[in-house]
Amino acid sequence: MVGYIPCPPEIAEIIAENDYEAIIYVDQAGIIRWINKGYTDFIQLTQQDCIGKFVKDVFPQSKLLEAMQSGKPQYGELWELGGQQLIVHRWPIYCNGQLVGCLGKSVFRDQLDLAKKFAHRIQKLERELHGYRNALARESRAKYTTEQIIGQSEKITRLRAKILRIARTTSTVLITGESGTGKELIAHAIHNASNRSHMPFVRVNCTTIPEELLESELFGYEEGAFTGARKGGKLGKFELAQGGTIFLDEIGDISRTMQAKLLRVLQEREIERVGGTHSISVNVRVIAATNRNLEEMIRNQLFREDLYYRLNVVLLQPPPLRERKEDIPLLTEHLLHKICHRLSTKEKKVHPEVIDLFQKYDWPGNVRELENMLEQAVNLCDTDVLTPLDFPALLRRISFRSKREYKSLNQALAAAEKDILVNTLLQTGNNKKEAARLLGIHRSVLYRKLARHNLL
Repeated sequence: MVGYIPCPPEIAEIIAENDYEAIIYVDQAGIIRWINKGYTDFIQLTQQDCIGKFVKDVFPQSKLLEAMQSGKPQYGELWELGGQQLIVHRWPIYCNGQLVGCLGKSVFRDQLDLAKKFAHRIQKLERELHGYRNALARESRAKYTTEQIIGQSEKITRLRAKILRIARTTSTVLITGESGTGKELIAHAIHNASNRSHMPFVRVNCTTIPEELLESELFGYEEGAFTGARKGGKLGKFELAQGGTIFLDEIGDISRTMQAKLLRVLQEREIERVGGTHSISVNVRVIAATNRNLEEMIRNQLFREDLYYRLNVVLLQPPPLRERKEDIPLLTEHLLHKICHRLSTKEKKVHPEVIDLFQKYDWPGNVRELENMLEQAVNLCDTDVLTPLDFPALLRRISFRSKREYKSLNQALAAAEKDILVNTLLQTGNNKKEAARLLGIHRSVLYRKLARHNLL
């Protein structure tokens, strides 16, 4: 065993006697017992002029006595001496548990500009950090409330009531349903209506994160956990959502391995970072969503049954748009206003025939498909009112995919005439002169027919 070798006195003296620091030591009575030459040169005195003197007699503004009386160190305090400012540290000195004196040390002597630059840099970093924190807070805030769930149908009214009841608890929620029915909107609304609304709302789309990265994204990792790991490690989404809500979208697409790890989090309310050796408790409400049939996946051994029952504590199933067509007029008005505002275009309205057209379609893409179709029409329409002709794709789908039943020959003939008029106008780009020529009728006859079918 190597024995303790004390620092030679001459080395200790060289360390203390340098030109870059001012060092002073006073005893319990405030008598200067030692001061280095760098300090005395700075104040244009000698060491003999200072040692043995009461500190206030040499340095009337000294705060060494106050630091000694407080018993607490003082760091980075500005102190003026000889018309110059120094940055000073002060430490009460103890021996065998007894206060015996105080040590003072100034840093950045003759380099105050450097100290100020250093302080400015720290302030800049603090401002940047504050900005990043605000950005993270904005990113981690739920955007939607129940007011954004548009509709007055019975199914939507019941859905809003369920959301408000569920928000009062902390139970895990599973949202299932077709794409475009607003599952994410519902998750936001639950969080915003809960007492966790002031805490983070963290969204994770399980399909957009590669399988090999999903674990570290959800649970974080420790420094050195793998090649390329960030220095200091990284917090996972569960830790970022601490005290709030985590929304796991497309939960049906995660692997069986990740299902097992997620199950443990739901059971134990603990996570373990990749490369970590200890568990971290998490207080997070979990909301999961999927458009897949999890029960069928369980039968095919693609989804764990125990995880399904952990997720399916409270089940919400937003209705598809075809089951609440009475909400289409309100939805259309709301979406048109939102689209025009987002595109900075003049507000547009829809012709009543458009609503009739929308009511005839089953909307396999649900509200998202309706919004996309309206946005396309707003971009291409030059008038303030959208007509059926502004939805050519929808007209074709209804014309070619639906089988109509008519009560009389006159109705069948009228419907056929309307289809011919619509398709001709689509073919001519709504050029009525050219449409009349192709149909072999006078333009005034064409206008009468268009008026009869509400196509003007």
